[in-house]
Amino acid sequence: MGFSERWRARLNDIVSQSPVGRYFHLEGSGHPNEIRGARFTTEMRAGLTTFFTMAYIIAVNASVLTDSGATCVCDDPVDPTCSTNEAYSLCLIEVNRDLVTATAAISAIGSFLMGLLANLPVAVAPAMGLNAYLAYQIVGYHGTGPINFRLAMMAVFVEGFIFVALSLFGIRQWLARIIPASIKIACGAGIGLFLTLIGLSYSAGIGAITGSKATPLELGGCPVEYLDPDTGSCVSHKATSPTMWLGFLIGGVFTSILMTYKIRGSMIVGIALVSIFSWPRDTHVTYFPRTTLGDNRFEFFKNVVAFHPIKNVLAVQDWNLSTVDGNIGQFVLAVFTMLYVDLLDATGTLYSMARFSGVVDPDTGDFPRSTIAYCADAVAISIGSLFGSSPVTAFVESGAGIQEGGRTGLTAMTTGICFFISLFFAPVFASIPPWATGGALVLVGCMMMRGITAINWNYPGDAIPAFVTVMFMPFSYSIAYGLVAGIMCYAIINTSTWVLGAISGGRWLPPDYENKEYWSFRSDSPGAQPWFIRALKGDKRFWKPESLSFELQSQEAIPKS
Repeated sequence: MGFSERWRARLNDIVSQSPVGRYFHLEGSGHPNEIRGARFTTEMRAGLTTFFTMAYIIAVNASVLTDSGATCVCDDPVDPTCSTNEAYSLCLIEVNRDLVTATAAISAIGSFLMGLLANLPVAVAPAMGLNAYLAYQIVGYHGTGPINFRLAMMAVFVEGFIFVALSLFGIRQWLARIIPASIKIACGAGIGLFLTLIGLSYSAGIGAITGSKATPLELGGCPVEYLDPDTGSCVSHKATSPTMWLGFLIGGVFTSILMTYKIRGSMIVGIALVSIFSWPRDTHVTYFPRTTLGDNRFEFFKNVVAFHPIKNVLAVQDWNLSTVDGNIGQFVLAVFTMLYVDLLDATGTLYSMARFSGVVDPDTGDFPRSTIAYCADAVAISIGSLFGSSPVTAFVESGAGIQEGGRTGLTAMTTGICFFISLFFAPVFASIPPWATGGALVLVGCMMMRGITAINWNYPGDAIPAFVTVMFMPFSYSIAYGLVAGIMCYAIINTSTWVLGAISGGRWLPPDYENKEYWSFRSDSPGAQPWFIRALKGDKRFWKPESLSFELQSQEAIPKS
């Protein structure tokens, strides 16, 4: 054994035998529930791996949320989006810098809380999909949506506290069962296509597609000077933009090759390379042209190491609820949609990561400190809204760290510390161009499509509503409307077949009705019900999910006289 190996083994033993090792259940800590293979240095390495796998969120989230315009005000009667307004563009630059800080800060806080309180190797950061929903649907591109940024942050704040209540009352699992399985899967796939559309657009991507007069979409990729100011379409020189090809070849194709070889941090490598190529001035792909905007960006970029305080989006919530009156429907819809998507996302991701790390109880199907984990995620949502960020959630990229051996909260805490360090490199992260992150958005969309094979394609009553959900999200440019369309379609089709079957005594049921997914409002077992329902039913050990079901099974096993 070499010196470095002996030093590492000694360090692992010291930490394991300390109060830290016992708190996090490290191997060798003597804790009754110590986790086999959980060693201090392994946790540190896993945390670094998780950070480099998901560090792209700093630039991508800031880029997406900046498109909402945030607190910048557009008063141009000729151009409602102020796309060519220099003062508005300068304001957006400041907002982007604020959001870089906000994203890194809430990712640091959320990940650290998850690791410290829940002892799970799961990192937390602003959710992809929800940030796009907030930017492009709730607030709208440059503030053209139904409610303004301040009300949107209020909706995020409210959603976080509702999620805390649902977590404390144990309702989250029951609510997750209400939505049919195929719709749940389709929701993730639809968000993936929605992100892909954004990644290909000019606003936050490589600019490969644009709007058009004759068709909804058409090929883009022309230099900015050839864009039609009215429709945003390319007048000529399609697919000739150097920045589009740089983003496509390096941010897309090269990153895909790295992912094929399972090289960790592939996305951050692709984003970094495109950014480095875009930083030199006086090139065809520069992010710092010799203009007022370019000079402003370059002056900030030259600082390299600097902490940028949040100035424009800090605690901007509109606490005067009377201003919601005219948009109460949109406000409620925003809260409900973010709550639902975050509920399913956090539930699925946390359970998947807990199972991957080997801490799920095979008897109860639950993992230790699950309520604390959900509360930590929910509290981070409300804290993030004060920073001006969209809702946060557990990141599936945490699986990279778990694959490296991460088993405890020390992994997530290490990731949180890395995000904290990144706060002092705001000039670098704020100087990442949209064509550098566009490829990452497309690849994230690709990964979110993986679950579409799990949709029940054998029965039209499940398949058609799922397809409506998937296709309506990108085509309506709305996650909320896609979800509503899918649920309505499911309700109409399956209610009609149920009524016809009931009227005919089962004779008019579809020929392949037996292929239908099982779905019910009722939980599959009493032990899966919320704790307060078990308490109302007389369960004396209502705080333990398995108690009632165990007692019922025991009673059934007693022979009746």
